[in-house]
Amino acid sequence: MNVKERINELRNILKKYNYEYYVKDNPSVSDQEFDALLHELIKLEEENPELHSIDSPTQRIGGIVLDKFQKVTHDVPMMSLNNAFNSDELRSFDNKIRKVKQDITYNVELKFDGLAGSLKYKNGLLIQGATRGNGVVGENITNNIKTIKSIPLQINHLFDLEVRGEIFMSKKSFDKANKERSNEGQDLFKNPRNAAAGSVRQLDSKIASKRNLDMFIYSVIGPEDHGLVSHSESLEFAKKLGFKINPLSRICKTIDEVIYFINEYTEQRDNLDYEIDGIVIKVNELDAYSEIGYTAKSPKWAIAYKFPAEEVITRINSITFQVGRTGQITPVANLDPVIVQGSTVSRATLHNEDYVVSKDIRENDYVVIRKAGDIIPEVVRVLEDRRDILSYPFMMVSRCPKCESELVRRSGEADHYCMNDFCDSKIIESLIHFASRKTMNIEGLGDRIVEQFYNDGFLKRISDIYKLKDHYKDLIVKEGFGVKSIDKLIENIEISKNNNLDKFIFGLGIRHVGEKVSKVIASNFTNLFELGTVSKEQLTDIDEIGDVIALSIIDYFNNEQNISLLNELEALGINMSYESNVEEKAEFAGKTFVLTGKLELFKRDQAKEMIENLGGKVSGSVSKKTNYVVAGSEAGSKLAKAQDLGVAVLTEEQFRDLLDR
Repeated sequence: MNVKERINELRNILKKYNYEYYVKDNPSVSDQEFDALLHELIKLEEENPELHSIDSPTQRIGGIVLDKFQKVTHDVPMMSLNNAFNSDELRSFDNKIRKVKQDITYNVELKFDGLAGSLKYKNGLLIQGATRGNGVVGENITNNIKTIKSIPLQINHLFDLEVRGEIFMSKKSFDKANKERSNEGQDLFKNPRNAAAGSVRQLDSKIASKRNLDMFIYSVIGPEDHGLVSHSESLEFAKKLGFKINPLSRICKTIDEVIYFINEYTEQRDNLDYEIDGIVIKVNELDAYSEIGYTAKSPKWAIAYKFPAEEVITRINSITFQVGRTGQITPVANLDPVIVQGSTVSRATLHNEDYVVSKDIRENDYVVIRKAGDIIPEVVRVLEDRRDILSYPFMMVSRCPKCESELVRRSGEADHYCMNDFCDSKIIESLIHFASRKTMNIEGLGDRIVEQFYNDGFLKRISDIYKLKDHYKDLIVKEGFGVKSIDKLIENIEISKNNNLDKFIFGLGIRHVGEKVSKVIASNFTNLFELGTVSKEQLTDIDEIGDVIALSIIDYFNNEQNISLLNELEALGINMSYESNVEEKAEFAGKTFVLTGKLELFKRDQAKEMIENLGGKVSGSVSKKTNYVVAGSEAGSKLAKAQDLGVAVLTEEQFRDLLDR
């Protein structure tokens, strides 16, 4: 599919979803999925301006006008806001603002999940209520607006006035409405937003009056005409006139204060009596608006942060197969890019054949994905009702996708393996693993360079890494390198020789021996070659080591080629002994920590290492045995579970204070 075809496809899909959302009040996709498609279309149109179209969904500000209501033309268009999904995008927004206007503050308020509406007053009397519609033309819902008890029918202000806000249904009213519908045998409302939208569009205002709708006012149109100089002042002005204003807003001087507010209400949102789906950030000083400016559909001085979805919907466009360092063949779902908890995800592991078959995952399926442990994307379930009737079931490959060797599935295991010791992919992956940050941490020897050096013949096995200096003259003349970069790489390789034994063991890629087990082994056998002399029983006597791991270690040391490699590496100067770097600290010793969300003051691996070096341990899940949860921005289900269980929750700043005690 070429770019033009993709743009046309996206336009048609988004028009359909717009109709379902704004007209039928019955969306078939999530807001997150809609946003992802819209962002893709915006990007493609920006990159291909010759394909511009005036009827593209990107040119619309809202939805579609219903014919059953009288149409209303807004004097000032009801513009939508650009979205941000993480702190990096918020900082980018702030940087753009500060380039134009340095001395500003932000008014930060909750983003209500309802229906945008406009109220007009003349001589102090309510004369019109309208929906946003398409942003330029909306629907006259005055009769239904008058049934909302929080909206004043008369105000003590004789000048013409227009205010805007969000019509919504509280959680309590939503539950009551659904209970009544259930008793009457009617379909239940999906959520409070749908309930509010459907209620305000009733031709019979008596029906709307029974739904107990509400409205928060969040802007005054033409505030300067009323002598107002800031957005916060305009909200206070509206409050004094009798409008309902949400009290949970704050003036923030910096973007860091904004992010703190967001984190605060990300945690508290479930405790509110109404639904929110994000936070709105507006420049507070009204005189800055004209200078900062507008796009065709949005003000540049405001942005809406949308809460990251813990579970999101996307499409699998293909399933490919990845060869790991042990020869394990892993199916991988290649996804339409989607934002999950603040980061873009385009691939998700499908683990093995049994996993795919049990969930009946197929190419072109729409699936729900989430981040397992807040980190690794995984497919939760398939949306079978959206499956193409021509789709066909998953078939596991029978041969290695790289070397064509026949795959083996061992008895009692779910994984398939390439058994060819000379498979290029296996060797490359083992070299990449050995040099990676969690193992020998050889900076400058990343995935691309390892593969390049392998194809050039410089690297064929792990020991060749420590012989790269013998190819110095050939390396410095390679395109993209040079004396300085090669000197630095060789220096980093030499430094890695001094790594502690646990890093080296993990780097060897012994089957079933991960980072944690490597540390356990190293702390129990201070010299690597001791492992070649121990029995299965001696190994399984150690906590964390079971039969499978013990047999894998014994198999590794019974292989003459492996022993030859270890002897060669020792001769090259690699450290083969272990020194504990744990200095127990009372606040950490024996304590279990869980890290969740996006950490900004620490890298996750760095925080984990510091905890372990002070005598604590890091777990991937929250339980009653957890002592502390360290929560960064955009924390999700782990934070919620910690709060439910009464586990102590630390911000990054509090965690840093604990380290410094």
